[in-house]
Amino acid sequence: MSVMVGIVDGGFESVPATALHDVARFVADGEGSMRRESPSGRTLPHGEAVAALVLAAEPGARLIDARIASPGHPPTPRIVAAAIDWCVSEGARVINLSLGLLEDRAVLRDACEHAISRGVVLVAAAPARGSPVFPAAYPGVQSVSGDARCASGQWSLLKGETAGGALYGCCPAGPDEARGGASMASARFTGIVARLLAQFPCAGGNGLAEYLAACANWRGREYKGIAETAS
Repeated sequence: MSVMVGIVDGGFESVPATALHDVARFVADGEGSMRRESPSGRTLPHGEAVAALVLAAEPGARLIDARIASPGHPPTPRIVAAAIDWCVSEGARVINLSLGLLEDRAVLRDACEHAISRGVVLVAAAPARGSPVFPAAYPGVQSVSGDARCASGQWSLLKGETAGGALYGCCPAGPDEARGGASMASARFTGIVARLLAQFPCAGGNGLAEYLAACANWRGREYKGIAETAS
């Protein structure tokens, strides 16, 4: 069974056509409202790396490309919220958010709460250093930091013991073992979750959490090696 995975990022093109479900770009009109439009412009290497890592863990995943960033235009809470809502409407079981915003905003918090209430698993980056960021800090979001102990396909149960409050850790390397961080760890974890949901399509949130806790390769913070670059 193919699992639908939303990737809220800078876009990607280097995936097989069979792996892409839909693509849209989200932009602000300058007056506080949002619009969804056909994609234009080049994708960002960050989004390409995230998509590659998700598919490396679960090759059968179907990806929803929700583009919220472009060169010189960083994402805003309203844009991210609109992208999350769209991914939910497109049938995403998992949504990857390899990003972190410094301030809590009601529009983003509401979008996350709505997604979680629909049974969608939200995976967000939580840098190992610095203050907690959003949406990783919201209740119910699966927050992930880079953990140098983890090889590809492994994860750790951190239980919020890092500075960023991450629940889980995952290998922080990008594709081809390039330097990465919390954002790459989140992408790897999203792929792991997608693989589990493909194997156990009826798994609910509680069952998934119990499995991830029971089968973690590491538990607790590894103080000498966990801190990696921020997302």
